[in-house]
This record gives sequence, structure tokens and C-alpha cells, in this order.
Amino acid sequence: MHVHHLDPERQREFALQVVTKLREGGFEAYWAGGCVRDCLLDRRPKDYDVATNATPVEIRELFSRRRTLEIGAAFGVVAVIGPKPAGVVEVTTFRQDTQYSDGRRPDAVVFTSAKEDAQRRDFTINGLFYDPLEPQPERRVSDFVGGVADLERKIIRAIGDPRARFCEDKLRLLRAVRIAAGFEFDLDESTRAAIVEFAASVVTVSAERIAQELRTMLVDAHRARAVELLRETGLLAAILPEAAAAAAEPKAWRRTLLTLEGLTEPDFPLALAALFTAVDRAGEHHGKPTESICRRWRLSNKEIEHARWLVEHRTALVGAELMPWPRLQRLLIGDWIGDLLALHEAEALASGADARHVRKCRELLKLPPERLNPPPLVTGDDLIRHGIASGKLFKPLLEKLRDAQLENRIANEEEALALADRLLAEGAVGEG
Repeated sequence: MHVHHLDPERQREFALQVVTKLREGGFEAYWAGGCVRDCLLDRRPKDYDVATNATPVEIRELFSRRRTLEIGAAFGVVAVIGPKPAGVVEVTTFRQDTQYSDGRRPDAVVFTSAKEDAQRRDFTINGLFYDPLEPQPERRVSDFVGGVADLERKIIRAIGDPRARFCEDKLRLLRAVRIAAGFEFDLDESTRAAIVEFAASVVTVSAERIAQELRTMLVDAHRARAVELLRETGLLAAILPEAAAAAAEPKAWRRTLLTLEGLTEPDFPLALAALFTAVDRAGEHHGKPTESICRRWRLSNKEIEHARWLVEHRTALVGAELMPWPRLQRLLIGDWIGDLLALHEAEALASGADARHVRKCRELLKLPPERLNPPPLVTGDDLIRHGIASGKLFKPLLEKLRDAQLENRIANEEEALALADRLLAEGAVGEG
């Protein structure tokens, strides 16, 4: 399922059809959860969930087995597959959860009514039901938990006893912060107190789920607010203890937050690199903490390499105007130079420094490819053909020839090979 090909109009239309079909089958059915919240806030829902009193078996009979998937039948969840641009609608049977012995999944569920179903959900603004077929707008929303008032007051409040909600599922600790930051809402006092109380236990959540929440927080425009909320609630100390020293030092911490804020639509590795400025203030660790944190969060090798390269080079372009061209050129042709410049710029803004070096690099990146990154005059094969045996000196020799080429001291293969002979004769090539 390619989420990015979804058409919001078709999604809405299909979600309406699902409710209609359930009603025609004699069942209760409503839109539920996040899509209701988004509709009431005039935001476009990313997806639609439907809640019903039909059991998973009845749902599958009604929509046919071919067009349905049991994604959690034990918990009463069936995915109904729509036409491609409409995606999938998850249909959930009203339920009550019994115990959560693993802190993530209920041990058993009892199918019940809409009112009781609302009580098991996480936050009041996610516990609303909406009847898209009701002709009178003021009667469309069913609110058993005070969610409408909290939406108006811009409050994130756990449904019922916040401690019980967070005990059931520790991921909700991070979700509360993500939603509060993303919607610019405040945390209700008792909900915040419960987050602080349980913050240390968030590490019982799987690394992948923690990373997924962070990914959503950090690529969002409100990333600095999210990270500050993580710090205030003690969640940051639990998931990123490496940042504790910087977070305790107001000036350094403010710089980190301003750096995060200064990024425009970053990808996850760039946002992480900005956050990790708090971990690796001077870049003296060469990206090692970055790598171990990313591995702890089970990120892909590509993302780890990307974030690590950015942290490793986060001071590399300072003084670019005075840097030898071969050294600067190798940075400018790096895969992630765009992100590196964005990081440098955000850091410069955050500390009130001049971003002259960034402007200089952006100018140089406009050079034609044959100036910025000309093909090497000689390759290792050329050196072997010329009679130079491959060995330890091979790589440093090629580097020196590349430098000479970039500095316009040699212009063709002949000159490159002559220089290679001379450097070897003079013993001027150190081992790499």
C-alpha cells in the first residue's frame, strides 16, 4: 500500500461508504479517534477509523473476505480495503480491554458499546465518535469523555485515570508529548504529572516504536517544542540519557532547541544530527555516540551513516573561505552536503554567528560539474598499467594526484603519471 498515492477526497468518500454499508447491515457505526479530532480542528485526516458494534466475523461477511484483512481480530480490528486511491479503513468493534500484562497489548477484549469503547482510548480528544450520515451538524459528534471541551481548551488529557492509561501502554507517554507539541496544545496537569511519574519506564517500549514516535516529532515543524516537552517530563533523560548534561545547562540547551527550530522541513537524520549537537557539543567524538544511539533505536544502516556523517562534519565547513580547495571540494561533493549546510546554517543562527561559510559553499555548489567534480585524471588501473604495484601507498598516492588535479597543478593523464613517479621517487607518499 503506497500511502503517498492516496487521494484525501477518495479516502473520505470510502470511509463514508464503509459506515453506510455497516448501517445498512443493521449495525451501529461511526468514524472514531484521530480522524474525528482532525475534522473538528479543520485538519485533513491522514486516515479514517470506523468503530462499530459488528463483530470481526460480521464485518468480514459484510465486506467479503477478499476485501478485508484481519489485522487484529482478537482485538476486534479488521482492515477494509478500498479502491487504490482510497487506501484502507480500519474497522474496530466496540470493546473493553481487560488486563495489559505486557504493557502494550490487552490480554483479552470484551465486545461492548460505544460509550464503554470510548473509556479504553488514550486521550479525550481521541475518544470522540462522529456520525457522517447525521443530517444535523450539531448532532454528529458523540462525546462520552469531554473531548470536545478539551479540543476547545487545547488540552491533552488522558481519559479516566492517567496513571492507569499510561500503565496499560507506555508508548502513550511519547504520544502525549507528540500530540501536544504538534497541535500546540498543553498537557493537562494530572496527565503531565503521570507522565513525569512513569517517564523512566518508557524504555520498556520497543526501540522501533520509540524511534517511530521520535521520527514523527522531529520532522514536524514543532520539533523544538516536542524536544523541550520531552526534557520537562523526564522522557528525554530516559530515551536519550547522553543529552542529560547539555539539557541541564540552560545556554547549551537553548542553542540545541534553536538549532532544531532553524531547520526547514528536515529529514529524520538531519533533525537527529541537530538534536545530537546536545550530545556531541564539539564534535570531538567523531559521531560515535550518534552511531550507538541510532543502533539502540534500530535505525537503518543508511540513516545511521547519514546522521553520523552530519554529526562528524558539523564543524567541518567553518572557515570554508580559507580552506584548501581539495579538502573543501571533497565535502561539497558528499551525498548529504545539502543537509550539512542546513545544519551549519541552523547552528550559526542559533549561536548568533555569521553564516558566511554557508553562503560561500552554496556559491561554490553552483560551479559547473566539470569544475566542482571533474573525473579523476588517473585511476588505480592506470597506475598499475604504468607499472606501479598496488599496495599500501596506492590510496594516498591517488589522493595526492587528485589534490594536484583539483589545484590545477596537473591537467592530463601524462602529467599525473609523471607526478606519481616523482612523488614515489622522493618518498613523498605516506601510508593512508
